[in-house]
Amino acid sequence: MFNEHVQSRSEQQAATRQKVLAAAERLFRAQGFKATTIRQIAAEANVSTGTVMAAGEKDALLVSLFDNWITAVHNSRKTELAPSTTTATTEDVLKLFEPFVGHFAVDSELSREYLAILVRGNHESVIFRDLALALLGELETVLARSALPRNQVGPGARTIYLAYLGLLMTAASGAIAMPEAAEQLRQTIEFVIAHPEGNP
Repeated sequence: MFNEHVQSRSEQQAATRQKVLAAAERLFRAQGFKATTIRQIAAEANVSTGTVMAAGEKDALLVSLFDNWITAVHNSRKTELAPSTTTATTEDVLKLFEPFVGHFAVDSELSREYLAILVRGNHESVIFRDLALALLGELETVLARSALPRNQVGPGARTIYLAYLGLLMTAASGAIAMPEAAEQLRQTIEFVIAHPEGNP
């Protein structure tokens, strides 16, 4: 009986958090991150401001939204990266990044806010821990089928991953457009595959 009550309460809290996140996302996209207030999120979610703050203040909510989406992408790919005998190309590696590049390009203002929050370091994100390991693992799986020598697969994956992060931050700052960032990422991948001796 006690366990059922605890589980029910836990499920209720999770459902409320999802409701708050959904409301925050609607408002962030409709009127912008800066213009959205905690009070508006509470009204949109039909909860108290205290309930919203229990889920997280604005920065934390935005980080959670992006992290949840990125996690969902990785989870959906677990069965897609089955072993293959075909040689991996630049395009195969680039496909790993397409969902992320596309998502960040859809709403550049929100993307900039998200990345700025990460740079400030006030909010922990799984993008630098669990999700980084997931993407590195996916990269290694694909690069293992490329022309890279086996001992260069790990360094090659790290090189591409770090280039991706750098280009993402640069694009989010507005210094370059997302299509240009995607093209530079393509060039980096091509270089890594073609010049294994250049990998750290």
